[in-house]
Amino acid sequence: MALKSTIYKINLNVSDMDRGYYAEHALTVARHPSENDERLMVRVLAFALHASEDLRFGRGLSTEDEADLYEPDLTGAIRLWLDVGLPDERLVRKAAARAERVVVVSYGRTAAQWWEQSKGTLARLDNLTVVRLAPADTLALAGLAQRAMKLQCIVNEGQIWLGDDDAMLQPAWEVIHSAGTPPR
Repeated sequence: MALKSTIYKINLNVSDMDRGYYAEHALTVARHPSENDERLMVRVLAFALHASEDLRFGRGLSTEDEADLYEPDLTGAIRLWLDVGLPDERLVRKAAARAERVVVVSYGRTAAQWWEQSKGTLARLDNLTVVRLAPADTLALAGLAQRAMKLQCIVNEGQIWLGDDDAMLQPAWEVIHSAGTPPR
């Protein structure tokens, strides 16, 4: 018998002063059985930092050709494709062909190594941004995970705060590649 996803109910308040975006989002997020709290919370942070009324969660880890998060336009074309983790180069190239903009949120102990191996191919994509989160930050984010969460995300002058009533974390969001810039 297959294991079922765990459902998380998240009330997320976003105050993004850098983008002028202020909204409350009632999210229902499914955590795949093979997904851990760290990955779940990185997805939530990615949602908060790119929040819009049209941003959606994908179907999850078991659906390889789908984004972790995506934002369609009114015609169904994909404006934003967000992948979390260390995706295969082939899948990132495919996403870049399908979406107006692609963002990869890399994290984990091997994120730097993944980028070193992938940047020769991926840095040529003119609609790709790659960011990296420090392992200590993502592990701290995992500590916020609960089945029912009330979170607040504040973004001001490039600084990020994400937390609940008990803890406010300040994860560092490092852009390691942005379209039109030389790879690092």
